[in-house]
Amino acid sequence: MSARTPTPWPLVALFTAGYLAAYLLPTTVGRLDAGLPLSATQAGAVGSVLLLASASAGFLLLASASAGFLLASRVDRFGPRASARAGLLLAAAGYGTAALSSALPLVVGGAIVGGFGSGTATTVAATGIAGRSDPHRVTTLGLFAVSGLAGALYLTIPHLGPGHGHPLAAIACTALLALSLTGRLPARTPAAHAVRAGTPLPRRRSGLLLAGAMFFWSLAQNSLWGVSGRIGLTQAGLTEVEVGAVFAVALGAGLLGTVGAGALGPRLGRALPIGLGTALIAGCIALSAAATGLTSFAAGEIAWNAVYPVVLSYVIGLAVSMDPRGRWAVLVGSAASLGTACGPLTGSVLSARAGYPAMGTVLAAGLLLVGVPMTFVALRARHATQIVEVPAADLPAFETPAFETPAFETPAFEIPVVEVPLEGVPAQRSAYGTAGPLRTAVAPASGPVGA
Repeated sequence: MSARTPTPWPLVALFTAGYLAAYLLPTTVGRLDAGLPLSATQAGAVGSVLLLASASAGFLLLASASAGFLLASRVDRFGPRASARAGLLLAAAGYGTAALSSALPLVVGGAIVGGFGSGTATTVAATGIAGRSDPHRVTTLGLFAVSGLAGALYLTIPHLGPGHGHPLAAIACTALLALSLTGRLPARTPAAHAVRAGTPLPRRRSGLLLAGAMFFWSLAQNSLWGVSGRIGLTQAGLTEVEVGAVFAVALGAGLLGTVGAGALGPRLGRALPIGLGTALIAGCIALSAAATGLTSFAAGEIAWNAVYPVVLSYVIGLAVSMDPRGRWAVLVGSAASLGTACGPLTGSVLSARAGYPAMGTVLAAGLLLVGVPMTFVALRARHATQIVEVPAADLPAFETPAFETPAFETPAFEIPVVEVPLEGVPAQRSAYGTAGPLRTAVAPASGPVGA
């Protein structure tokens, strides 16, 4: 039994710095609305622009039927270390400028630059995690770190006074802290994991279906997440301190969910956590959007944030397993970022026109529909990566020339079992074990590498 590989803390730090902006979205949008001459819809639009810049750093279409993703290949060309440093410096400079300025053009411009830096850091982290032998463990560690940090910030920021700069400054400082760990990243991508432009993508239809579903999955959730602060303040009648405390507890529940996902690992496969988890999230969104007091608001937010990282970790693991070079992980993650980016504006428009409860009902129904293709892809990927055990006695016989040899007795022996990987051929259920994020090695790699 091999020893567990060391924890790649630089990748965990990159993951945390890249995702923190999305986790702080409610307080960022709420403070932009309160601290700048912006309406609620305009503040949501600024939040969407910030996250759209983050998504654009990694969301790149296939240039041709055999092309890789541009930014993923650039990570290979420039190396993870240089790419990560460039992204983190952009994030620190952009968010820092937005935090220190009260001029609207500088705030928006800084948010865009910072968002692009966050997206670059996330892309480097995704390609690095895809190359690990334990991608699901690294992903859950990253989700654990960003949930814990965001929860601590939700408890701290309300006590620092009003103003839009505090959450943006926190993101900038996190980027600088992560920058100190980039020296441990490799200067060049190992040749075995380098993305070559002429290498075709495996499982293209499943990958595109998953990426499209993840766009709407993230859109629905972040439409509510972007206006959750305003729901707590206006509809539920809470103070900012109370809303921050609810978010902190909710993200603490997210930590427990992340730990649970790491403990379960591949035991449940991927289809059940993704399908059932998405259905539970839909119910939580409807409950939270209709909240009129502390109890219902807290129940919806806490239950939602407990389930969300579990589902996200399995989706990321599913994307990683579809291409060990990390190209599908980059595209699916960027599609999720694009949906996240569109969320604040979508939520602001829906809530302004239909009200928060109706918005929650629409988003919950959309999530239930989106969960179907995601579960289908997970089931299909499971059947495509099975190992079928075929006894040697069942293999075709080959005639060999006969040779006269001295007679001797041979000991009794058992018929050996040969493991033959079959792509796309379903095996009998009794012939294989449960697929999961740690079984990605059985998927034949088209070339050099599991939220």
